[in-house]
Amino acid sequence: MRLSQYKWFNATPDVETANNQPELTVRRLGLQDYTPIWKSMQYRAVNTPRDSERADELWFLSHKPVYTQGQAGESEHILNVGKIPVVQIDRGGQVTYHGPGQLVVYFLLNLRRRKLGSRGLVDLIEQSLIETLRDFGIDAQTRPKAPGVYVNDAKIAALGLRIKNGWSYHGLSLNVDMDLAPFAGINPCGFSNLAVSQIADFQPKSDVLMQQASRVLCDHLLMQLGYSAEYSKQ
Repeated sequence: MRLSQYKWFNATPDVETANNQPELTVRRLGLQDYTPIWKSMQYRAVNTPRDSERADELWFLSHKPVYTQGQAGESEHILNVGKIPVVQIDRGGQVTYHGPGQLVVYFLLNLRRRKLGSRGLVDLIEQSLIETLRDFGIDAQTRPKAPGVYVNDAKIAALGLRIKNGWSYHGLSLNVDMDLAPFAGINPCGFSNLAVSQIADFQPKSDVLMQQASRVLCDHLLMQLGYSAEYSKQ
């Protein structure tokens, strides 16, 4: 897979932190099969030295239908997946579903260079999600010991990460405008009877909701990481 064939841009560091910010490339990869993307980011993390000057990257995309089971995942949480494949992977967490209409962001960041720990990255991601949902008029919250973001009692965004050689990979998934039925085939993130929600449940029907959510979330992530917003300035 040649990532250079897809849309990308280099983020502009915020004026106050410009001298301390590493290069950050944002890539938009469209709709992708899961395994090639996973193997690509895994290879990058495993084979890039921790003291490398390689740029950090954010990958924005959606996946074709797939269930992913974290490295400590328990088979009892896989209920009735039908013909949708289940992929055993190396992130934290249990089982979740990815499909068209769900926004996925992967974080390929040198955390040592950023002096950012895994807990700090989780907090940054969750705050960006909450602010994004607020921009759509949705009041969302986090839960203790249950990573992700919730609206009332329903999960609207999940996250799972892996750190290797000081580099992070994997990331977040935000339900935007998708078929939620496949979530019934699992205990999402290891919680039985956990309801799931999406932005489309709170918005008028729109053909551009996915693009809007992607741009709003991108801006909040960039600002949390110390860069200028790319889209709100336009």
